[in-house]
Amino acid sequence: MAGHLAVELLSLTYSSTGQADTHAFGPVSFSVAPGEFVSIVGPSGCGKSSLLECVSGLMRPTSGEVSLDGNLVLDQVPPDVGMVFQQDASFPWLTVADNIAFGLRYGHDYVPAQKIRLRVEEALMQVGLTEFANHYPSQLSGGMRQRVSMARTLVMRPQLLLLDEPFAALDPQTRLLMGEELLELWRQSNASVLLITHSLEEAVMLSDRVLVMSARPGLLRHELLTGWPRDRHTEITTHPDFSAHVNALWAVLRDEALAAMRMQT
Repeated sequence: MAGHLAVELLSLTYSSTGQADTHAFGPVSFSVAPGEFVSIVGPSGCGKSSLLECVSGLMRPTSGEVSLDGNLVLDQVPPDVGMVFQQDASFPWLTVADNIAFGLRYGHDYVPAQKIRLRVEEALMQVGLTEFANHYPSQLSGGMRQRVSMARTLVMRPQLLLLDEPFAALDPQTRLLMGEELLELWRQSNASVLLITHSLEEAVMLSDRVLVMSARPGLLRHELLTGWPRDRHTEITTHPDFSAHVNALWAVLRDEALAAMRMQT
């Protein structure tokens, strides 16, 4: 199974003319096994999103390297990597179906129209939006627009899915339901997943493994193995170990969050 991510001694420092350099994160090293779901949590400003951008190829790190299935990730997003961000990235002038088809139609590789139609129909069914195929984003709720973003990424059949707080703007109930949908899509796609989130509960519910970053410069301070079965659902939040896992993460993260607050004052 493809989708093995390896991050080796990755570090990022921002340089600005006339200002002191800012060491954002690193060095950090970790891996995501094929088909594994890993989350990263940490205090605000610890470099989580910058780390994800370096992993994706959108940003070049100061040092270290990233590889996917043994191939170095350099200055562009590899074709086997899909990304979903917190912000709604739908094109407002395109229908739901056309938004989902966009990458297939205008990507580097030619995909026949019939194959595009079938894959879009499959993606619409996966995210429960078949009856909204001809709607426009303005006619959808926030949660539905996030499902469009997820479908547009999954239709490309990525081996690695990178998620930067995709549900942060949603209400708690919708966020919980979207998490359950994400787990189902993860099982169907067999993709490896790396999720950035501020929510300890979300990280514990969704993940096989949770990594905790320190205050800036972000370093990896802790690793939690949840031990959940692959066919888990939101009911896992009632498991006796769920609260214990969340508390264990908070025990590590609390001091880091306080340190991050002091930096901002």
